[in-house]
Amino acid sequence: MSSKVALVTGASSGIGEATALKLHELGYTVHAAARRVERMTHLAERGIHPLAMDVTDDDSMRGGVERIVAESGRVDVLVNNAGYGSYGALEDVPMSEARYQFEVNVFGAARLAQLVLPHMRAQRGGRIVNVSSMGGKIYTPLGSWYHATKFATEGLSDCLRLEVAPFGVHVVLIEPGGIKTEWGGIAADHLLKVSGEGAYADRATAVASAMNPANGEARGSEPSVVADAIAKAVTARRPKARYAMGLGARPAILARRVLPDHAMDTLVNFTLRAAAR
Repeated sequence: MSSKVALVTGASSGIGEATALKLHELGYTVHAAARRVERMTHLAERGIHPLAMDVTDDDSMRGGVERIVAESGRVDVLVNNAGYGSYGALEDVPMSEARYQFEVNVFGAARLAQLVLPHMRAQRGGRIVNVSSMGGKIYTPLGSWYHATKFATEGLSDCLRLEVAPFGVHVVLIEPGGIKTEWGGIAADHLLKVSGEGAYADRATAVASAMNPANGEARGSEPSVVADAIAKAVTARRPKARYAMGLGARPAILARRVLPDHAMDTLVNFTLRAAAR
């Protein structure tokens, strides 16, 4: 396993950090990519290779992959984890922010897949793991652009899975539910900044409260739950197309599959009210 090489984006905290540590534990040579390399000193101390990378900058991504190939000779696993949640009423969110949400959550992942695929095809094998969300299957108010990126990630991954299968490359979707990371607090703050005043203020306050409880205690599963699922996806001989895990993910995805739209709307509204209490 020591010959296997993995690139994990968004590795400075949360799911990415836990995944980098898990793959290193399994014997992978791990390149942990993030904009804030100073937050990955502890990973370097464990033998993981920090890599400065901005998934909205083509030169940064291309240079990062070239460096990995130069240092390690190959790329066996790409974990596209970098992302954030841009929340706000559709009416309020500037189009520049909407485009940036897609740049980070979708186009960065797609570009890195483009960059690693020639190497994976040449070696007749590899894994591309795209971290989506249960938000790629369900929806919430004031999250139109975030959910749009995750729905896009799902469709992109399904198409890519069929395209690269003949070359021995597997594409896997990871669909976490509620996870204890910085994500909820950052998304809630952004939501209040965008829609905390005006026509959507009351709804924004309620949704932000559900994301980031007043007592400050993050709800959800530990990031290690997601890291364990990613480890299964990259080590299984025949990985599943999707892995759902974490607080609420499986029941929410099942509900969307079986409920009619109006019933799902009611369930989403009820769940948000309950979470905001």
